[in-house]
Amino acid sequence: MPFVLLLGGARSGKSATAARLASDSGSPVTFIATAQAGDDEMAERIARHREARPPAWHTVEAPLDVLGAVQATSSGDFLLIDCLTLWVSNLLGEGAGATQIDAAAAAVVEALEGRRGVVVTNEVGMGIVPVNELARQFRDVLGSVNARFAAAAERALLMVAGRAINLAAVN
Repeated sequence: MPFVLLLGGARSGKSATAARLASDSGSPVTFIATAQAGDDEMAERIARHREARPPAWHTVEAPLDVLGAVQATSSGDFLLIDCLTLWVSNLLGEGAGATQIDAAAAAVVEALEGRRGVVVTNEVGMGIVPVNELARQFRDVLGSVNARFAAAAERALLMVAGRAINLAAVN
């Protein structure tokens, strides 16, 4: 199974579903984490996520260099990338523009070709138009990144209240 893309809102079941897919893969798992602890609450979230992972899983912290993390991982590993949302936010925070982020996303998608895994991201385009330029830029860039990954994924699932809705490709 090539990679699966899991999209959804906060607390929709994305991470739990991704962990189940990884555990059920029967392969060694590499967890590529993009979160950074900018405050105490986020540090606690990260700690809870780490504690919930099986000890046999290998974790790679890659808040900016997801491509390098993918390329450094054994081709037999099942990859769990959690999540594109934070990765895009981190890149924007470092001054990357939409064109740079799109190129980085294209490179990661290419590196995932033929790899087994699951990629987690948030769906942020279903709400109101954000009131400030940075928030609008984030929403637009993440939407483009999500669309790129969805186009390359074997399956794209929208998580809602712990349930998965299969997203069919439009040809």
